[in-house]
Amino acid sequence: MRNEPAVEVAGLVKRYGTRTAVDGLDLAVPRGSVTAVLGPNGAGKTTTVEVCEGYRRPDGGSVRVLGLDPVTQGAALRPRIGVMLQAGGVYPGAYAEEMLRHTAALHAHPIDPALLIERLGLESCGRTTYRRLSGGQQQRLALAMAVVGRPELVFLDEPTAGLDPQARHATWDLVRELRADGATVVLTTHFMDEAEQLADQVVIIDGGRSIAHGTPEELCRGGAEGTLRFIGRPGLDLASLLKALPADSAAAELSPGSYRIEGKVDPQLLATVTSWCAQHGVLPDRLSVERRTLEDVFLELTGRELRR
Repeated sequence: MRNEPAVEVAGLVKRYGTRTAVDGLDLAVPRGSVTAVLGPNGAGKTTTVEVCEGYRRPDGGSVRVLGLDPVTQGAALRPRIGVMLQAGGVYPGAYAEEMLRHTAALHAHPIDPALLIERLGLESCGRTTYRRLSGGQQQRLALAMAVVGRPELVFLDEPTAGLDPQARHATWDLVRELRADGATVVLTTHFMDEAEQLADQVVIIDGGRSIAHGTPEELCRGGAEGTLRFIGRPGLDLASLLKALPADSAAAELSPGSYRIEGKVDPQLLATVTSWCAQHGVLPDRLSVERRTLEDVFLELTGRELRR
């Protein structure tokens, strides 16, 4: 059983009337890992997660979560998973601490709620009703409720939306601890740095389908392998520079005197650029090498119509 994926989705289809939200999606989440699901708004991320949680019935395909069908075997599955929804799931009039302690009481071996209250900075709002909490406080309470039962698998939908940097990093630390304790975490996020920091595996969804997956390092290695930037005098002869570079290189003057070179950035390319600059009387200033980021990959693969 430990060798089976914690989540296994094959050919998932989910429709809302005439609109297809998820269109034949495949997804496998290894046990004991953190998997980040990325995608533009409307890509099908939340719908996919809600199907895995058992909140929605699929219209096609198969879904297994911890080896169980989340719809027909939901009663057996629910005690083993933790769920943090984008919104809702808490009684508006309940006190924050009361709600967390109630959730803990539903589990056999919960984490001490007081520890989570302190860990997530909720001490000052324990006697505040949910509806009167700030957006960030509501997020932190929802996270505490998702993990208080020591679940084998945790679904976190946009866990750091609306959080300040300090609370965001506290959330990251908690996710890392969950993984270190053997739990599996599936999170959706719009923050690329969050996925790079936390995820063992990234799945990018667009149009209801998985369009790329792999570790952050694997995804960032694809395509252009790096960028070289420098400042020089405006109007350099880039055609001449490109003749000296490998054939798959690209060069552009982004603004007067600001240059970008893309390609396989290695010591040889760096030496070629500096040599060409020396031959043409150019002193390259602020020369820097940048690696391709997960955000670069995401923008290349998704949401092109938004940038036209």
